[in-house]
Amino acid sequence: MDASQYSQLTLLERIDFSEDLALFRLRADEPVDFTPGQYATLGLKENGSDRPLLRPYSVASAPGNTELEFFIERVDEGALTPKLWDLNQGAELWMRDKIVGRFTLDPDRTYHLMAATVTGVGPYVSIIRNQLRALRNGTQDAPQPMLVLHGASRSWELGTYLDELTTLAAEVDWFEYVPTVSRPWEDPDWEGECGRVEDVLRKHLDESPFSPSETAAYTCGHPQMIEKAQGILERAGFEDDALHEEKYFVERNGA
Repeated sequence: MDASQYSQLTLLERIDFSEDLALFRLRADEPVDFTPGQYATLGLKENGSDRPLLRPYSVASAPGNTELEFFIERVDEGALTPKLWDLNQGAELWMRDKIVGRFTLDPDRTYHLMAATVTGVGPYVSIIRNQLRALRNGTQDAPQPMLVLHGASRSWELGTYLDELTTLAAEVDWFEYVPTVSRPWEDPDWEGECGRVEDVLRKHLDESPFSPSETAAYTCGHPQMIEKAQGILERAGFEDDALHEEKYFVERNGA
């Protein structure tokens, strides 16, 4: 392994939302720059191996910080995630220095419609946090309106992002957040939207000012949601170049 292409990160904390969903906060020695929406390649170096076991994960934190945040799903038969759950605070991980990916904000559109299943909200959180910071520090003059549809089976699987994004949506006029659960009978206290993301997509698109000609649509997470949601968007008049996707296969975002 060429160690010059990697950095070491320190595990600060893991926040569990369920048995197989958690937020990982990691610290780098230097601020990490990337384009919001991109993914980092993380891994662990196993005994007797010169190369770390690596997998890509979308970054949820804004760029330019030493603290990195990842929303990760554990896959018991996966090669890496069970090992991540075994780590204690202070453990060291490897990260490839080059953070990459093209699932970033479309510069040619005014409005941004974002649909996600569970951990797929990560890249949107990075984009939203980055815009919020830029507006507050004056490096961005006008906001780009954003609507996020975020689905899970039960509300606690939406993680800390449920509270964060709900609070932000109440504070600013450029952002709307629609959380939805597909198993409300297992979540009797839930009072929000019910159904899968693709079930509520058309309703909220029709209620928004987001016209297909001015809007970029993003789908991130489960491949079946992406396929169904993109079919709905195409029928609503979205052109191919306005549709952006990031599929989280088991082999990619949980192995």
